[in-house]
Amino acid sequence: MTSSSSSAPHGHLGFGALRHMHARRRDEAHRTATPLELFFDLCFVVAVGQAGVQLVHAIAANHVAEGVVGYLYVFFGIWWAWMNFTWFASAYDCDDVPYRIATLVQICGVLIYAAGVPAAFTENDWTITVIGYIVMRIALTAQWLRAAASENRGPARNTALFYAASLVLCQLGWLSLLFAPEDWRRWLFLILVAAELLVPAMAERRHQTAWHPHHISERYGLFTIIVLGETMFATTVAVQSALGHAKDISELAPIAAGGILIIFSAWWIYFAVPAHERLKGNREAIPWGYGHYLIFASAAAIGAGLEVAVEQSVGKAHIPTLTASAAVTVPTAIYLLTVWFLHARHFKETLAQQLVLPVAVPAVLLCTFAGHWAVLATGLVAALTVALGVALASRAPGARRPSGTPPPAAPP
Repeated sequence: MTSSSSSAPHGHLGFGALRHMHARRRDEAHRTATPLELFFDLCFVVAVGQAGVQLVHAIAANHVAEGVVGYLYVFFGIWWAWMNFTWFASAYDCDDVPYRIATLVQICGVLIYAAGVPAAFTENDWTITVIGYIVMRIALTAQWLRAAASENRGPARNTALFYAASLVLCQLGWLSLLFAPEDWRRWLFLILVAAELLVPAMAERRHQTAWHPHHISERYGLFTIIVLGETMFATTVAVQSALGHAKDISELAPIAAGGILIIFSAWWIYFAVPAHERLKGNREAIPWGYGHYLIFASAAAIGAGLEVAVEQSVGKAHIPTLTASAAVTVPTAIYLLTVWFLHARHFKETLAQQLVLPVAVPAVLLCTFAGHWAVLATGLVAALTVALGVALASRAPGARRPSGTPPPAAPP
């Protein structure tokens, strides 16, 4: 079945064997995440989980600095690959056979990348991860070239060709990483990161690709949920494995309760505001999209920190209590601050509302010094932040409503 080019950018496409890959409309109604996109996200959980496991091992061995640096490096590769696919799909998802096959090939690349995370993390050996990226980039470059071929002429075609050429050049840079001296790799990595981040900013200067604001905000929200779910899963497994080592369940109960409060609060705070209302153009969208590196990385790191706290509490990790506590409080503080900075602050009507999250950040960091109660104290601060935000939102001028209408449940 082949659809006409005139119908491709409009409405819900449905599946077709072969379609013209025209840009979709930015004002398209009912633009939502597809089952293929959800499948793509779930496959990324494998890579996120691998990064988290390596961070736990590093901190538990008291190699905190090396662990954090390694985690930030490998997580960039995960996040950037997801970003590349997400923004392209928002503009050019035609849901036909070639598109689906190309996406499945990208998923294979993600799984290869995940397999290479331990070696990249602990041995600075990026061979497998770069091979995974090559697989992903071949498929994504083919997608951009296909989009360019569907655009007969004009700025949209030029932008698609710029993306395709930039992907090839950047990938050649990543390939050169394998042949660089080992002590140069960390620095060369940072140069390549800067090059990658410049590509969208340069490509979108003359023509904005037809990404859909509501679709993009939904995709980011769904990935946030998946990362928080992975955090909850990792914490549950850690508690379960530690039960045999705990002398008393009271050693684990405060960590489990605090972890649940942190994760619930993280979800509530992120979805407090309609983020898509801020995504009116590239000027707002690019910093917003890039800033989610810290949101995703810190959300996943919370799970790793909770695992470390569990292992330290039962004596499996021989590190100071302060280190184990900081493994939870620091990523939690980064998460709260980044969510506030990226979009929550733009929806606050009063100074009191505006200050809730910024004040919560130092309060969370102070919980680091609460000893074995640090995780529970952090969870209580996070929950109190949500409750205070809801109370202030219900009293704000914009919250006035007709009698009988329930108050808005807006978090901080």
